[in-house]
Amino acid sequence: MVAVAAVAAWLGQVLGRTVEVRGAARMQGGAIQHNWALDAVVDGVPDPLVLRTDAPSSLDVSRSRPEEYAILRAAFAAGAAVPEPLALCGDAAVTGRPFFVMRRVAGIAAGHLVVRRDDLGGGREALAGTLGRELARIHSIRPPRPDLAFLHLDPRPPAARFIAEQRASLDRAGEHRPVLEWGLRHLERTIPGSTALVLCHNDFRTGNLMVNESGVTGVLDWEFAAWGDRLEDIGWFCARCWRFGSAHEAGGIGSRAAFYAGYEAESGHLVPRDDVGWWEMAATIRWAVIALDQAARHRSGRERNLELALTGHVVPELEWDVLRMTGHA
Repeated sequence: MVAVAAVAAWLGQVLGRTVEVRGAARMQGGAIQHNWALDAVVDGVPDPLVLRTDAPSSLDVSRSRPEEYAILRAAFAAGAAVPEPLALCGDAAVTGRPFFVMRRVAGIAAGHLVVRRDDLGGGREALAGTLGRELARIHSIRPPRPDLAFLHLDPRPPAARFIAEQRASLDRAGEHRPVLEWGLRHLERTIPGSTALVLCHNDFRTGNLMVNESGVTGVLDWEFAAWGDRLEDIGWFCARCWRFGSAHEAGGIGSRAAFYAGYEAESGHLVPRDDVGWWEMAATIRWAVIALDQAARHRSGRERNLELALTGHVVPELEWDVLRMTGHA
């Protein structure tokens, strides 16, 4: 539970305003980090906020809260639809863990609900185009950036780096997953060319996007952001595993054509269609590896959590997708 009095006193001091927090409730989602909805009143005016803090255990590849806060500030300045970041606290005396506070945005994020709606963002094709433009704004952030100096500039091509990282993750897991290894070998033999490095959200997908009838209100969960190939994000968004059972190929929301058109119009860069499939398969393998890590967090006893335990059960379906994409299913 969040110590609301301590948070209110700290936030009031940082903002130089009178802050009262009348309640805090754990928000749904956030399997890797925890989000708390704060019923705040600032200078006598209701101002709904969100406090984002560390979970009891997290993935090694997750950004720290100070790093995620810096990335959120950069995205906000670039004009992306992200919750406005307000303050960062690195003092463990306040709540026991680092956290940051941002404004709360309204809308629907749950993927299984979003893909069933035809009225969000002006309709499926309009929303898909808007999401393409949002991603392009994020990709307008490019190195070097002194404010993002903590982001490692890997000398390897992004595709080669991806394969090496996933293999290392599977080795650390200590599990025998021959289908995933086969998929990585297939990717290794078909590596595409690279585009210029951009800031990749690395979890830009239905479920991490707050939307309502008017459009996109917030791009959430920046803990995996890193410099990378723009197609990493495009492939992740379009991968079958993030369509929530919908037939619409762009995030289960709309068509690829609308999503690509929005991205191209905002960025001025064409999406190389022939290379997106490589990154969609990469996305499938990466999600399988993350799911294995999530389940391991539960089994280890570090964080007993039914959601984490159940996440591991998606791996066989993802392995089937890998076989299908390599022509072996």
